Amino acid sequence: MTPEAFSQRIDALESQIAGQCDVQQQQLVEQRELNRSLRRDMREVGSQLRRMHAEMEQPAAPQVVQACKTASENPIMDKTLLGRVEWVGFPDIGSYFKARIDTGANTSSLSARDITEFERDGDKWVKFKLALREDAKYFVPEVRDKWVEAKVSRTVTIVQASGREDRPVVSMLMTLGDIKQRVEFTLNDRRDLTYPVLLGRRFMMDIAAVDVSRTFINPRPEFPGSAPSTAAAKDQDPNEGNRD
Repeated sequence: MTPEAFSQRIDALESQIAGQCDVQQQQLVEQRELNRSLRRDMREVGSQLRRMHAEMEQPAAPQVVQACKTASENPIMDKTLLGRVEWVGFPDIGSYFKARIDTGANTSSLSARDITEFERDGDKWVKFKLALREDAKYFVPEVRDKWVEAKVSRTVTIVQASGREDRPVVSMLMTLGDIKQRVEFTLNDRRDLTYPVLLGRRFMMDIAAVDVSRTFINPRPEFPGSAPSTAAAKDQDPNEGNRD
């Protein structure tokens, strides 16, 4: 290689190396700019997170909710109105009865006699006859000596001056006006009282309201063998109010 060719080769190598350095320098500048952009984004995200955290720690201001006004503010408008005495029907028994509405009692009660416990399919059941006064005319006569069977829901203990008494509780289908549902009744002999059925507040909760100044607001249910229905005023027992 001549000195002139060697010099040209060296110049070419220097130019090539200088070009590579320029490319690397440009890449380094771009990388630094990208790093600065990422750091700015991270600082902005961190600032937003700190602001959100501070807002979450501050107690929320109480919100005032305006109650929706309906056509009527009367809370009993959607409930069945009951008098202090009503007609009730027992489809499974096939009869109607007079019932005293008692908001002071928790559980409802049905007058029963000859209560006999037995077992059916591993469950406790009872059979009984209705305990009805001889002079009463508030039921279908054919059911007076009818045996009624029902599954025992639970047993309650009644503490009285004469001692403690365990009473079975049964669930019976009952109708009263436009109400038709199963109601729990304790079984006990109520022949010394005016009404064979007592309805407690557990039955009435959320579905009924009571007007103690009235009786027989709702019509008497009809069953085969029923006597002709009379006006509500004539249905009232003259002893009503003297005995439960």
